[in-house]
Amino acid sequence: MQAVSVRDDIVTQCEAITTGESDLIANLANISALIFDQFEDINWAGFYLTRGERELVLGPFQGKVACVRIPFGQGVCGVAADSQTLQHVHDVHEFSGHIACDAASNAEVVAPI
Repeated sequence: MQAVSVRDDIVTQCEAITTGESDLIANLANISALIFDQFEDINWAGFYLTRGERELVLGPFQGKVACVRIPFGQGVCGVAADSQTLQHVHDVHEFSGHIACDAASNAEVVAPI
């Protein structure tokens, strides 16, 4: 039950910090800061934006330096973008095609929006 309350709390906070602001980049920047601040043991929280037909480009984030461009279908983020499905990878070192932008990353959750 605690996960639901944490989720609800973060959704409520996201709504509060984005209400009345129409700028996508500003909103994504604040949301990434909120997520990074609210969860322990993460080293990155942020967004990749679709650019062109099949490429992700780094957007607002908090945390360690990240890859700037990721083709659809490559790495966890690229697979999520290509399949339009949530990816929850417990051990990225066992993920076929993992892109090691940061050696400290061991797990990833990627949600296409």
